[in-house]
Amino acid sequence: MRIINGFDELKGLSGQEIGTSEWVEVTQEMVDRFAEVTGDDQWIHTDVSKAEKESPYGGTIAHGFLTLSLIPRLCKKIYKLTGISASINYGLNKVRFFRPVRVGSRIRAVLRVVSTRLIGKKAVRFVSQITIEVDGADKPACVAETVTLVLRETSGKVPKRLVKRRARRIARHRKRRQRGTPATA
Repeated sequence: MRIINGFDELKGLSGQEIGTSEWVEVTQEMVDRFAEVTGDDQWIHTDVSKAEKESPYGGTIAHGFLTLSLIPRLCKKIYKLTGISASINYGLNKVRFFRPVRVGSRIRAVLRVVSTRLIGKKAVRFVSQITIEVDGADKPACVAETVTLVLRETSGKVPKRLVKRRARRIARHRKRRQRGTPATA
């Protein structure tokens, strides 16, 4: 695992490959749970016996969005950012699915930094290309360009204006309670 220490190191990584995750097996249980949560229960994902007989892939396959949703799990083993206060998923620029992932296959992620851009003094927009490889396959299952907003570590102090605002809200709440009227946000 690569440790990236703060903004300065992060900003210098544009164009570099950061690393490769460990292999993770895609199980039928994962696919079934994803189908339950999303409501995408097409037989090609969930009906093992029908997929073995009728699927062009010879069995069930993972949802493309399941493969995509495994990116945070896979990348967690590639790098760790230190000296920051938060790392926020800001979205995706591009996503392409090149091949299905058969249940029972192993996948891994390869992460390359596309760009880093300072946003004001307190954030960096970190764009990375994640390639999801399938063990033994000649082409990747998915290539996604992710965008992450990385926030600079703060001093831990809460700004006075926020403390004063909170104190005013508490005072309003107490007055309403004394009068017997319901509190509002």
